[in-house]
Amino acid sequence: MTATAAVLAGCTSSPGADPAPAGPVSQADVDRAMSAPTTLTFWTWVPNIDQEVAVFQKKYPAIKVNVQNVGQGTDAYTKLRTALKAGAGAPDVAQIEYQYIPTFSITKSLVDLRPYGADANRSKFVDWTWNQVTGPGGQILAYPQDTGPMGMLYRQDIFAKYGIAVPKTWDEFAAAARKLHAADPNVFLTNMSANETAGWHGLMWQAGSKPYSVDGTTVGLTVNDAGSKKVAGYWGGLAKEGVVSTDPDFTDNWFQGFSSGKYATWLTAAWGPVFLSGSAKTTAGKWRAAPLPQWDAAKPVSGNWGGSTTAVIQGTKNPIAAAKFAEFLNTDPDTTKMFNSVQNFFPATKALLSDPSFAGQQSAFFGDQTVNAVFAGISGTVDPGFQWPPFLDQSVKDWAETAGKALADKGDVAAATDQWQSRLTTYAKDQGFTVK
Repeated sequence: MTATAAVLAGCTSSPGADPAPAGPVSQADVDRAMSAPTTLTFWTWVPNIDQEVAVFQKKYPAIKVNVQNVGQGTDAYTKLRTALKAGAGAPDVAQIEYQYIPTFSITKSLVDLRPYGADANRSKFVDWTWNQVTGPGGQILAYPQDTGPMGMLYRQDIFAKYGIAVPKTWDEFAAAARKLHAADPNVFLTNMSANETAGWHGLMWQAGSKPYSVDGTTVGLTVNDAGSKKVAGYWGGLAKEGVVSTDPDFTDNWFQGFSSGKYATWLTAAWGPVFLSGSAKTTAGKWRAAPLPQWDAAKPVSGNWGGSTTAVIQGTKNPIAAAKFAEFLNTDPDTTKMFNSVQNFFPATKALLSDPSFAGQQSAFFGDQTVNAVFAGISGTVDPGFQWPPFLDQSVKDWAETAGKALADKGDVAAATDQWQSRLTTYAKDQGFTVK
């Protein structure tokens, strides 16, 4: 199916679905919907989210939420696409990562939440997260739930042993990488995984790359723009020198690398500290957190890696209840705190990011540093202008086979971004998109 055909197919709601309201629903309509016996189906992969759902159901006892864990990533999205295409079996509400919002927006599969009061919640969220859920024409397509602003976790003991200062710029980082590896060939300042497209996109984001834009079935593709080539040239150069490793991440060897001291830093997201404390327990007390090194120290900026949203799916027979459930889940003070305390999610709401009970938490694993406060500050520097394509899976595949492969092979990674651009452009055109 071409992109144009997919859009037209996505315009049809499921039989029996309420049509989109012409304007904002009234408070009377909301009160009526929230007091009427209703069952919502919620697809998610979040462990123990029943606890947050219970808070909603306590306030709205007429609404029963059927929570279904449908898996994560490709499996979850394939199931959702299949149900939408069949016109039956789709949930009322679904968990969707930021980077996949355009994939479902292009087929008009997500309900615009503006008629249900979403605009009133805009100021509650970090600005860049709201941009991530804003679609064509200002549609609000989901509520932000958690985020992954990128920073740097580093081994303070290794830095002290080799006289390395915390690098503030990428030039300083490169110099430190050379110094450390020369002093001990078994230690690398960091590992830049040649299979990690998500983290790579986050670094492109920080470098000011604008690889994607979407306007209906017209897409802008510049995965080889100046920001992208800057990142590719930098990491390709360090990999070719052999002063950073390019091991695949989330493998047994990679995990062992943190415990053994092979990697002195991890360039990761705000969920990284909790993950690291569980997977490298023997290094407790040795780690610290800092912002990413900068291309321009006078203008601190970061990218994001990870995070998800709650979206209402087109075809729901209960759009008011579904929209208010998505809103409550991600704006209620109790549930937003629970996402951090129960699931260890990093917040998307300004209130929790600035809450002393959150920001002031000390981490024993990080030498009693207030790591949350570090990443809360980083969250405010994430560039709000980054967008995603409606065919991210293809972009990920093409990156792995071009730039990722060049990184692993210690080849010309910057040149490989041109191959990435060519392949992705061909794919987009073949799918019926107009590429600019």
